[in-house]
Amino acid sequence: MWLTSFAAVLPTAAIFVAFSVQSACALWPVPALYDEGKISVEIKRSDFMIKSNVTSSSVINASIERYQYLLEHEYFESPYDFNEGALKTSGYLYALEVNVQSAQDVYDITTDESYTLDVPVEGKAVINAATPFGAVRGLETFSQLVSANTGRKIVKNAPVKIKDAPKFAHRGILLDTSRNFYNIDSILRTLDAMAYNKLNVLHWHITDAFSWPIESKVHPELTEKGAYSNEMRYSYEDVKKIINYAKNRAIRVMPEFDTPGHTFVVGEAHPEIMSCLNKQPNWDKFTVEPPSGQLNIADPRAISFAFDIISEYSRLFVDLGFHLGGGSLNLDCWKEDPVVELYVRDHPGESVESLLTGWYTQMTGKLDEMGKIPFLWEESVLNFNFTAKNTTILQAWVNEDSVSKLVDKGFRVIASPWNRYYLDCGHASWLSNFEGSSWCDPYKGWQQIYSYNPLTNITDPEKQKLVVGGEVALWSAQSDETTVDRYLWPRASAFAEIMWSGNIDSATNATREAGKVAPRLTDHRFRMVTRGIMATPLQPLWCVRHPEACLHPSVQ
Repeated sequence: MWLTSFAAVLPTAAIFVAFSVQSACALWPVPALYDEGKISVEIKRSDFMIKSNVTSSSVINASIERYQYLLEHEYFESPYDFNEGALKTSGYLYALEVNVQSAQDVYDITTDESYTLDVPVEGKAVINAATPFGAVRGLETFSQLVSANTGRKIVKNAPVKIKDAPKFAHRGILLDTSRNFYNIDSILRTLDAMAYNKLNVLHWHITDAFSWPIESKVHPELTEKGAYSNEMRYSYEDVKKIINYAKNRAIRVMPEFDTPGHTFVVGEAHPEIMSCLNKQPNWDKFTVEPPSGQLNIADPRAISFAFDIISEYSRLFVDLGFHLGGGSLNLDCWKEDPVVELYVRDHPGESVESLLTGWYTQMTGKLDEMGKIPFLWEESVLNFNFTAKNTTILQAWVNEDSVSKLVDKGFRVIASPWNRYYLDCGHASWLSNFEGSSWCDPYKGWQQIYSYNPLTNITDPEKQKLVVGGEVALWSAQSDETTVDRYLWPRASAFAEIMWSGNIDSATNATREAGKVAPRLTDHRFRMVTRGIMATPLQPLWCVRHPEACLHPSVQ
């Protein structure tokens, strides 16, 4: 029978079959529609080939090569199958055919990622997709259907039919590489893991107050004075490598150059365009965390500098999205700046607030000139009353209500509420002399992430469409390349299923329960570990093998 994660597609008379990690439905994220049989078929390993009707797409060619290698070399046996023994198989799969309607490799927020997958009991499996990026999603799904059994590669519960598409167009991870540096390998590995979870946006928060790790050809002094070391830099070639690597995995790379706040590091090279630069010891009057420093919004040189940054990096980063930051600003920083004070005094009717909204207007206008889509943190609109164009996308983080507030104003929104989606929380303060917790404690468990629906309290279907997706965020005050896997995974996997599939159980039209999806997530976590992603264990292995025995009795 057809099973679906969307209630509208499930016939009311259909009988729901619970997800089983032993079935073909042990997939993460769960597909929109799928049907399964009861036959196990073997992959003919000696001559199994992936082929496509398209040879001119670099994305297709790279993906076929990648998954061909994975299917040949991955040996994944589910933790639930540890004593399964040899399964009886009937028939062989000799090939996987990938049919794509368009070979164009253009990828943006409107790109069609849908696909269908048919796995018969004999012969060849077939993926059909409108775009190369939908085909990449289908290849990942097929790879998750394959498991090991007594030295063989098999697909259980054939025939399998899947029809799939994402619920949200923007499904991202914010990675902060300013507070601490991440080497290239760790970023590429993160992109691999994102592809395994059908996430499609790396929001690269590449600069912040702490360091400027990216090469600038227009202002080379930024990296010379702002990178932690010569080894902790991203060259143009590094960036292009990351962008290309991401594209071949159906992932966009959206940069964030946060201005006018969080810019102390700019003052290392250009103190003349800064306000409240590194005020010590009472930094808390001017910033949420040290070191303090904001671009001087009354100084034309600061505006010219910001234009330079937008112009240079809009050309390097090919994605249409460009994040300007614009959040966590401290108005006292400017109110006590003599240049700002003088400007406001000499311009009746002007204020720090009007200077700031003027800054937003100029920066988003510059991005319009560059053909980019501006992204801003929510404060620009909700705190400082910036009248943004409706082409601007706002990122909501202050609380869950921010999402509905922004869509009520007619904006497209990325949901990132800190109390659900901030993955750096729960590790105590990073201020050396303070014994308290971090500002965003407690730790966000996967259950808390999974239970959040970004569409909560938004009932109007037209307003729901304005929620274009979400992002989990890894701010890196206490994370770097040595911890990135365990901080992200598998919690970001829980987020990924909500973004791809939604969180509504089609059988009951209720929120999926964590206890019921945990076996699939655990299975997926073990597969990621097999693929080199050091994801954190969710529970003792005994519980993994006896999931029904590790449920809290108070939760019905």
